[in-house]
Order: sequence, then C-alpha cells, then structure tokens
Amino acid sequence: MQKAISRKYKYYDLLVVSFVTVLLCSNLIGAGKAAEVTLPFFGEVVFGAGILFFPLSYLFGDILTEVYGYAHDRRAVWAGFGALIFASLMSVIVLTLKPAEGDYMKNYQQGLEIVFGNTWRIVLASIFAFWAGSMANAFVMAKMKILTKGKILWTRTIGSTLIGEALDSSIFYFAAFFGIWPVEQIVKVAIAQYILKCLWEIILTPLTYKIVFWLKRQENEDFIDNNTNFSPFKIKI
Repeated sequence: MQKAISRKYKYYDLLVVSFVTVLLCSNLIGAGKAAEVTLPFFGEVVFGAGILFFPLSYLFGDILTEVYGYAHDRRAVWAGFGALIFASLMSVIVLTLKPAEGDYMKNYQQGLEIVFGNTWRIVLASIFAFWAGSMANAFVMAKMKILTKGKILWTRTIGSTLIGEALDSSIFYFAAFFGIWPVEQIVKVAIAQYILKCLWEIILTPLTYKIVFWLKRQENEDFIDNNTNFSPFKIKI
C-alpha cells in the first residue's frame, strides 16, 4: 500500500506557509471590496478585489495534490482555516478594546471597524465555501489523476478548478455579504468571480506545469491516491 506519511519533503512546509499567507490576505484584505474593470465583449464587470490573489490558493491546492497527494492538500486547507479563525478572533479583540483619547485614535478605530468589522462573517463564509470548494478540487484532481494514469495534467488542474470554484463561488458571496450588498450586486460579483477564477487557472497553467514538474524532480515524488481515505474531516496525513 502506498503511504504518504513515510516521506519527509523539502518544500512541503514552504508551500503550506505560502498557501496560508495567500488565503489570509485574499480573505481579509481584498474580499470586502467590490471593484470594476472594463473587459472586451463584457463591458463593465464587478468583482471582489480578492479575486486578484485568491485563485493562487487553488493553484497551491493543485500543486499539493498533484505532487504530494490528497491528504497533504487536506492538511494545508485545515491549517489555512485555523489561521483564519485566529485572525478573526484577533480582529474581534482589537476592535473591542477601547481606543486611547485623541482624534487620531478615534479615526484609526473607525478605519479598523470599516476594514475588519465584517471579518468574522467573511471567515465563516470562507470556511464553508473554501472548505467545500477546495476539498472538491482536491478530490476531483486526485481521482482524475488515477483515471488518466498521471497524464494530461491540464485536464486535472482546469477540470478540478471548474468544480471547486463553482461550489466556492455559489456559497461565499451570499454567506459573506447578504444583507450588506444588494442581491443583484452579489449575483454579479459571484458570477464574475467564478469566470475570472477559472480564467486565472487557464492562464496560470504553464506556470503550474513548471512548478509541478520541478517539485516532482526535487522531491522525487509523484503521488497517486490509489489507497487514500478521502474523508474531508481528517487532519492527519
């Protein structure tokens, strides 16, 4: 039986740290801002600013699953969720503390409340949406690798993203911003997010190929999940 836990990897920890960093920044910094961009054929498109960075988390997910296997990606996802929960608790505590006297701190407190006041809701939405999307992404990626016998990588990276992002986009914006944004805006942003995320995955395919094949050579690993327990609730590898 093939086992992932018997190996020590040089770059796995670095990838997990990078993944968690992207997840935190895209959810806490960019997710609350609705921006506009003019695209050919589509005209003005409204999108969440976090879309510029959030797709990188799926890129990391594809790389982790392809090289190290489903269980290693699953563990990275739970690490990201833990970081989001800690950041949320920290924001609640900081916002609750009474600011010192003075106009500067009064304005500073207002700024913090505007930027981080919705953090708890964004984190909860992220936990459910990204958990569902990323686990689906990893599951499809791993199963397709078995079916394709490790060949035709682009079909796995793009195919898994189409499934994972569909779940993520259909959950996150409604859970995070219903009652805050107009429903029409939520729908537009969710659709635009899904399209742009999938386009990002396609555009980044050549980069994914380079990183995956480089890591496989460096780690001497090309894991196939033939005997993997695919329960999304496990943390151990």
